[in-house]
Formats: sequence, structure tokens, C-alpha cells
Amino acid sequence: MVKRLAAVAAVVVLAACSSGPSKVKPAELPPPANRASAQLIWSTQVGASALTLAPFAHQGRVYLAGGSGTVAVVDATSGRDVWRVNLNTPLSTGAGSDGDVAAVVTQGHQLVAMAEGRELWRAQLPAASYTSPLVAGQRVFVLTADRSVLAFDGRTGAKLWTQTRPGEPLVLRQGGVLLAVGDTLVAGLSGRLVGLNPDNGTPRWDVPVANSRGTNEVERLVDLVGPVSRQGASVCARAYNSAVSCVDTDTGRSVWNKAAQGVVGVHGDAQWVAGTETDGRVLVWQRASGEKVWELDRLKFRDLTAPLVLGRLLALGDQSGQVHLLSTADGSELTRLSTDGSAVLAQPVLSGPALVVQTRNGGVFAWRSQ
Repeated sequence: MVKRLAAVAAVVVLAACSSGPSKVKPAELPPPANRASAQLIWSTQVGASALTLAPFAHQGRVYLAGGSGTVAVVDATSGRDVWRVNLNTPLSTGAGSDGDVAAVVTQGHQLVAMAEGRELWRAQLPAASYTSPLVAGQRVFVLTADRSVLAFDGRTGAKLWTQTRPGEPLVLRQGGVLLAVGDTLVAGLSGRLVGLNPDNGTPRWDVPVANSRGTNEVERLVDLVGPVSRQGASVCARAYNSAVSCVDTDTGRSVWNKAAQGVVGVHGDAQWVAGTETDGRVLVWQRASGEKVWELDRLKFRDLTAPLVLGRLLALGDQSGQVHLLSTADGSELTRLSTDGSAVLAQPVLSGPALVVQTRNGGVFAWRSQ
């Protein structure tokens, strides 16, 4: 089953690359607008990765994972290592942490828990995982590619429960949806956002974001993809190449659902939800109603990451290692930042004073806004 899932995931990627027209070359960018300034305050290296290993920010620290097995915890202000270990095995997820225990998943399907720079335990998973583990309530939660959610004791590694949801046979080799909202564990299972009891895995509510459609397995793929945008009980998520929806997790009901053709997640604040489409358009919706606020097309065909919304600032990376800082009011450019020239892997994160991105070549860059 594990081998089949890995092969199937690869088929999805190949099919997506081969089924459409030749890749369109993006237009040349004009000089940066320089309506804002940002200072590079530190950079580090964790190792290149072919997979999207997203950085994670928590309590003034940035948790980083490199493709060959490096896991580093970095002080967000200084860039100095708090601790760093090399697990000597390729990783398939970024790190998750509660500030005490950190966890990653290896490409050999092992969940590895660490604390203070030492390994605590390992647990073998039934399938691959591409979603960073969630560490909360002295437990480690994992979403695997076979649409199972598993819970482990954070200190001992003992498995506490498993919840499995059957779905379509194809899966994506990218991060899904797994987060805590109050005392509910929220997971993306196939095309549905599901609220689970974290103590035993039993479902509390189940909301469809997208339904399976099409005439073949690729077209019927409806996995939810991360990151998501959470404001209190409101969680907004994207179904791969299908829809964006906001759900009230108190009632377990959909607030709105809009067709959208993106392949990475969304982010927002109390007013807005922002996302990027497959062709590189940037869209912003009203969080309360789902009405479109504005649309930007000057970054088309640049393989944009999911955005990060920070008040009047929207940040996102592209395939050439550029980080675009836009105004959330109208999408106008504020400034543009450069990394090492390789693709920005995932949504930028904010930790303390630092806006942090990680690149395909393993570079990690942090700026302070001026």
C-alpha cells in the first residue's frame, strides 16, 4: 500500500505537468517600486529539498527542515541556532512544534520527535506524509497520504488512536490541512474539512469544500491543501484546483464557497482572505461574504507561493526566489526582496520581527520591515 501511494503521488505530479500546454514564460518584472523598505537581518542554510518543507514559526523561534535530514530551531531576532540536529535521512515534511517537542516525518515514513536538540522517539507510519506534524496538548498529530489522522503521545511515542477516511485513489505530494481550533482537531480529508475529537479521533462535524468530479482519477482529485487561514472559529481552506471555502468551526457549517483554480493554500486576517491561482493571479476575498475585493495579474506564470497577510502588507514568493510585498488595499507593489535565485518553497512566515522564507536550495532569509 505504501509503495502504491508513493507511485500514485508521483503519477499525479507527472500527469499535471504533461497534460497541459507548454509552460508560459512570465513577463519581465519592472524595477521594484520601493514604496517600502526591508532590511535583511540574517540568513542560514538547512539543505536543499525537492519537496515543499515549510518553515514554522512559534514563540519567537523558526523551526526549519532540510531535505537531507537537518532540523534546526533558529532565534527569529538573531538568526542564531537554538539547536540543530541531523537525522541523516531525507525528510518529507517540515517541522511542527509546541515550543517543547518538535516533530518531522522522514521519507521512510517515520515520525521523529525531538526536544532540546536530541531525538526522543521514532514511530513508523502506515503511509507517507507530506503535512508538517501538529504538536499540541502533549500529543503529536499526523495526517498521512492515505487520508488517515494518527495521534501519538508526545513524550513516549505511544500511538493513541487512528481515524481513517476512504477517498479517491490519488493523493498529492504536498502539505494538507491539520490544525487545532479550540478543543477540536481540524483536518482536511479528501475534499472535506472535518472536526475531530483530539482525545479519540471521533468526528464532530464534516463540511464539504469540493466534490469529486471528472471522468478520470486525476480530474476527480479534491484534496485540501495548506496553508489555511484561521481567525477565531473561522477557517478558510482551498480544495486543490477547485474551490476556496470558509467554515464556521463552532457550528460545523460552510459560510461561503467560491470556485477557484489554485493549487496552494490561502491566508488572511479578520477582513480578507488571499490566495494565488494556478496561472499566477492573486485574488482577495472578503472573509465575511466571499465577495472578491480585487484581482492582480501582473505576477502571472511565476509559480507563486501561498500569501501571508500582515495588516496592510501581503507577502508571497515565486519560482525565481523573489519575495513580493504588496498592499492588501489594492495589490500595488510596495517593494521586492531577493534570495538565492532558487524557488521560494512555501508561504513566508512571520516570527517576532522577522519575515522568513526558505528556498529550494535550502537558503533561509529573514527581513525586518522598515
